[in-house]
Amino acid sequence: MTAAGKFTSIFPSSSVFDFVDRPPTSLGFANFLPMSSESRRNMTSALKNLAPIKAIEGSRMPLYAVDVEVKSNGRAVTNDSDYSIGSIRSENSTNGSGSTNVVWHKCSVEKIDRQELLQQKGCVIWITGLSGSGKSTVACAIARALHVQGKLTYILDGDNVRHGLNSDLTFKAEDRAENIRRIGEVAKLFADAGLICIASVISPYRKDRDACRSILPEGDFIEVFMNIPLSVCEARDPKGLYKLARAGKIKGFTGIDDPYEAPLNSEIVLQQDGEVCPPPDAMAEKVISYLEAKGYLQA
Repeated sequence: MTAAGKFTSIFPSSSVFDFVDRPPTSLGFANFLPMSSESRRNMTSALKNLAPIKAIEGSRMPLYAVDVEVKSNGRAVTNDSDYSIGSIRSENSTNGSGSTNVVWHKCSVEKIDRQELLQQKGCVIWITGLSGSGKSTVACAIARALHVQGKLTYILDGDNVRHGLNSDLTFKAEDRAENIRRIGEVAKLFADAGLICIASVISPYRKDRDACRSILPEGDFIEVFMNIPLSVCEARDPKGLYKLARAGKIKGFTGIDDPYEAPLNSEIVLQQDGEVCPPPDAMAEKVISYLEAKGYLQA
């Protein structure tokens, strides 16, 4: 049985610091998974960035302290101690993508510094809705209006992303989920860089949108629902896709033979005023007003 707990490991700062070929599988009552050669190099590099603490009397070699927390499942997680100027986090369990023994390298330039430089706060505006609802048009209107105000944005358009990053994905359910996951992760990076990222994607399934929301700080995922009726979207049919779907030439098309799960609690809803659809600039202004009210347009 593996017990949970916390302890501190002390490492020498020797330039020849290394691991044995076959590291022990346990330390005390904490179990550790074997580490790959790459992981060992990463850990060695990370440890060199830690500040030395007082060496043991009589030793010429400064030491480094790394706090290790042992999870209830026997996995070990290291965190930077009070003595460190850097930050390491090495978790011997997979991070959801199969990666193991990965080390996060902390930089002294952080999100708050980038936001101060840009005089804005990073966030993700996630525009979801049926094909033809006007997502891309509104996204561009938002970007243009913010650009005029001197704010830095970037649009992740669903079609555009499939030309490069997601060009290997199909429209099968599992690939659609991966498509949204990748866009969510990239959007998170843009927000962390201090940009206002505008993701314009159908993203038909709530669980996928919620997963993207969950990886961002509270409030930084702003869901915008283009609540335009299917009949209107199909009448527009700017790409001719509805016509192909009705003819059976496209299978699994959202709104025709594949469901669209409308948001239940989106931050912003853009919809028609009776039978009239507001112009893109008016819709964009509603989103920008939200950003202003929430303080995203200032550092």
